[in-house]
Amino acid sequence: MRVAVLGASGMVGHGVLDACLRDPRVEDVLVVGRTPLNTVHPKVRQITHADFTDFGALQDELRGLDACFYCLGVSAAGRTEAEYTRITYDYTLAAARAVSADNPALTFTYVSGEGTDSTGTSRTMWARVKGRTENDLLALPVHAYMFRPGYIRPGAGAVSRTAAYRWTYRLTSWLYPLLHRLAPRHTTTTEQLGRAMIATVGLDGRGPHVLDSSAINRLGTPGPAG
Repeated sequence: MRVAVLGASGMVGHGVLDACLRDPRVEDVLVVGRTPLNTVHPKVRQITHADFTDFGALQDELRGLDACFYCLGVSAAGRTEAEYTRITYDYTLAAARAVSADNPALTFTYVSGEGTDSTGTSRTMWARVKGRTENDLLALPVHAYMFRPGYIRPGAGAVSRTAAYRWTYRLTSWLYPLLHRLAPRHTTTTEQLGRAMIATVGLDGRGPHVLDSSAINRLGTPGPAG
């Protein structure tokens, strides 16, 4: 399969990219970002792109994709609703519309978050914005899947770009086995999340389309053959 990964420089995106490079079913990975990664691999093609509200210049490169794994995201801390909406909603919808324009059977998988509000009634700004983003992605003519992970343990080399999250992971990562045992429905890893994203392509649009950590873990756990 041919896939695109957006947000590969972040913690989740790093895990997704690593899963793609390890999976023999993935033949080609198009990485789109503002700055190039240091990743050199036969599967990887990188495109540096500045304006995430307009992907028109990349349309030829986006043809023939089977999936887009959208991992770009920011913390809402210190941002106005307008700023957060531009990055979380505008960028995401622009990317989804661009990658689906010439790929009618495309799978679009979006990393949202536990606590996202699809009703638009939450007092929490980020939850409302992500809920609106999810709803409008699900309305597009693509096979859309919304990932709502809770606590994510980063794998080797995966580092959050948010300082507060980095400290949290450093202080709690050693506790993950216990956390996962106590709250398996709210915990996952970047490895399982990456494998689950690839697995959504094989679902061919079948539901459920909103997946919590437990569903992500089921999809991302290798079968008997590994």
